[in-house]
Amino acid sequence: MQVDVMLSPKPLAQMGDTARAVADSGLDGIVFTEAGRTAYLSAAVAAAAAPGLALGTGVAVAFPRSPMVTAQVAWELQEATGGNFRLGLGTQVRTHVVRRYGVEFESPGPRLRDYVLAVKDCFAAFRGEPLDHHGRFYTLDWMSAQWSPGTIAVADPKVDIAAVNPWMLKMAGEVADGVHVHPIGEPGYLARHVLPKVAEGAAATGRSVDDVTIIVPVNLIVGDTDEERAVDREMMRGMLSFYGSTPNYAFIWDEAGFDGTTAR
Repeated sequence: MQVDVMLSPKPLAQMGDTARAVADSGLDGIVFTEAGRTAYLSAAVAAAAAPGLALGTGVAVAFPRSPMVTAQVAWELQEATGGNFRLGLGTQVRTHVVRRYGVEFESPGPRLRDYVLAVKDCFAAFRGEPLDHHGRFYTLDWMSAQWSPGTIAVADPKVDIAAVNPWMLKMAGEVADGVHVHPIGEPGYLARHVLPKVAEGAAATGRSVDDVTIIVPVNLIVGDTDEERAVDREMMRGMLSFYGSTPNYAFIWDEAGFDGTTAR
C-alpha cells in the first residue's frame, strides 16, 4: 500500500521546501488537488526538488484542457519523476466548467471516457505510433515529429479518474488505471458500490479489479497543538458540511446511517 499526502498547490516558491519535507517525513508521495492553483505546475516543482517522490493529480479538471495538452504535460511529468507520476482527472461540475472555464459540459461521463482514451492514444503517438483517435467528443489524427515530445525511458503515465456514481465507477474499471474515491467514501460505500462496479467494468474489458488502483482519501485532523488541531477541525467541519448538502452525494450519507442529512 502506498501512503501519500494530499495537498492544495502552494505558491511555486514554497513548493520545493514542501516537497522535501514530505520526502523527509517518510511518506511515499504527494497528490495535488486543483482549485485556485494548477496541480501540474506544483507537481513539476516538486519533481525537481524531491526526486523519488511519487506525484499525482487528485484530481485535475479535464475538459478545459484538450486531451493532447493534458497528455503532453503528463508525459513530461512522468519523465521528470522517473516513472512516478499518476494523472488523475475529473469532470468537475457544470457551473465551474461552463461558467468559469467557458467550455462544454454535455454528457460529462461519456465525455470523460472519450477523454481518457484520447489521452492514452496520445501517449501511443508520442512513442511513434500513428495518432488515430476518433471518439464521440474528440478527434485527434495528426502528429508530426516536430510537435511530439518523443519517447521516454519509462512506462506511460497511469490515468486515474474521480468517480462517485455507478456508471462512472464501471467506466473507471473499463478504461482507467485507477479510481479516486470521494472523500466521504466510507468503508460501506467501498464495499457496496466502488469495488463491485469497478470489477464489473474491468471484467467487460478482460481485466481484473486488481488491475485498477483504488485511491482512497483518509480525512485526518492533525496539529502539534490544540489550537492547530482546532483550525483543522473547523476546516473539516466545513468540508463535510459542503458535501453533506450536495444532492449527488445524498445516497452515501443515507446508506452510512445519516439518513436525511442532505435534505436538512
